Amino acid sequence: MFKYQISFVFLFTCSLLIAQSNTEVFVINLEFSGNGFNIENFKNVSNNPGYDSQPFFIDNEHIVYARTYNNQTDIATYHLNTELQINLSDTKIGGEYSPQKIPNSNYYASVRLDTTGLQRLYKYDSNTKQSSLLIENLQVAYYSFYDENRLLSSVLSGANLDLVYSDISKKSNDTLLVKVGRSIHKVPNTINTMSYTSVNDEGNMDIFQLDISNLESFFVSQLPVGIQDHIWLDESTLLIGSLDKLFLLDLFENGDWKLVADLSKYNIKDITRLALSPDGSKLAMVAELKPEISNK
Repeated sequence: MFKYQISFVFLFTCSLLIAQSNTEVFVINLEFSGNGFNIENFKNVSNNPGYDSQPFFIDNEHIVYARTYNNQTDIATYHLNTELQINLSDTKIGGEYSPQKIPNSNYYASVRLDTTGLQRLYKYDSNTKQSSLLIENLQVAYYSFYDENRLLSSVLSGANLDLVYSDISKKSNDTLLVKVGRSIHKVPNTINTMSYTSVNDEGNMDIFQLDISNLESFFVSQLPVGIQDHIWLDESTLLIGSLDKLFLLDLFENGDWKLVADLSKYNIKDITRLALSPDGSKLAMVAELKPEISNK
């Protein structure tokens, strides 16, 4: 039974849906056993004042994330072995959020919020840092690619988010659902399957899977109260963060969220976004550092 519930208020504004808290990006090595995760090499890879969030693994050794840099938010890439960090964007008229690598390409995608208030999804050349509009006329807030042309996104629509399926090659956008959340993923080890979250009658989040081939959805599980984010460890195992702990749900078991890692000794709080490396050996997470308590 999930015992660590937190309250949360679902607020949307006319701009990007990101609370600019003082978050950090952490990466750990993990190995799952029958009783939980074995955690090693817990590391703050952003270690930067301001907003650092939305990690995405490019491969097993590189992550890309959004970070505060020169009083704005840019895309950065970090090499886990060499610790080399490079900015992939330097947009003077706005900031970038939600960076991801576009599948089967050398480009990155990111949501850009301009100083004018214009919010769109762009693609970026990592070498030249030049950008071009990826989807016209959609105020994309969060997204995930199925392949280089097809993606699901949460799009701002008044005070809510709509789930939109886009095919870039066809320049088509289909609104599938209203009142959805920000956590969208391709489900591993499956064909034509992605997941998203939808707001239920109690104001909490339900996870659904979507068949890309026919755009039909089916219910998977309800997230605990206050949780917005989920990831897949495999096609039947979900992982979430809450406070300073990680919880797992095996869809073939009894339906309860199981505590698999207590990270309280690392002095973090309010775990939100998670990302798993392609080989499953590393986990990136977003959290805040707890204030240091003086012994004086």
